[in-house]
Amino acid sequence: MFSLNDLLGQDQGDQALNQISQNVGAEPSAVSSVVQMALPALINGLANNASTPQGAESLNNALDQHDGSILGNLSGLAGAIFGGGQGTATAAAPAPATDAGGILGHILGGSQGAVAQEVSNKTGVSVGQVAQILMFLAPLVMGYLGQRKQQEGLNAGGISNILTGAQQQIQASPQGGFLNSILDRNQDGSMVDDIASMAFNYLRNR
Repeated sequence: MFSLNDLLGQDQGDQALNQISQNVGAEPSAVSSVVQMALPALINGLANNASTPQGAESLNNALDQHDGSILGNLSGLAGAIFGGGQGTATAAAPAPATDAGGILGHILGGSQGAVAQEVSNKTGVSVGQVAQILMFLAPLVMGYLGQRKQQEGLNAGGISNILTGAQQQIQASPQGGFLNSILDRNQDGSMVDDIASMAFNYLRNR
């Protein structure tokens, strides 16, 4: 769950990496560095949200709108994220599956901007590019979990167990300290910290 290959398989994972690289204007190696930090941040955020019975049930219900089909529709997702929602590519996926801004808001809340900025600081990739990469990854994570829910017949407790196990691995990794330092901060949730706004401003100013 910590790499594109984990979510998509090797061939599609490599394809996604190249697609992100071309669209955000960053080298594949730089994008890979961002992904290695961003995916654990998303998983950690989801695990925190699902740490209570109410949170786990809310996530479980949300996954009903993520059947995993987005994992096989990377071009549609790229059209929705990098194309600003324009064109026919977005029509192939239902709105909830590509609502990256909404997904990130639920996962990271007021920590969105802090996560994007810290990943940018540690990788040297601009915060606008990091924001776009996060927006591409968030629907993939939800699609992955939704697919597992369907295939394995998971309920809220099963989803929570998967995320708790992943979170324990993250906390034992080098990314663990980085995530704890961010998520322990007092966040004000201002619009300046909204990743969708960061990504849009980056696109507009390119």
